[in-house]
Amino acid sequence: MSQSLAFANAWNLATTLMVCVVIFRTGMGGYGVMPTAEYDGDPAAVIYEFDPFQ
Repeated sequence: MSQSLAFANAWNLATTLMVCVVIFRTGMGGYGVMPTAEYDGDPAAVIYEFDPFQ
């Protein structure tokens, strides 16, 4: 997914579910979005983290 789509999806997911969400770079040059609690990949791949409580 593109970076702009990843940011839009991450913000929507974070505010709808009220969970912290991380945007990360995939190995194929794209971007991924998932809850921070479930992310166990490389911390260096993290681009941004949305926290709906801030």
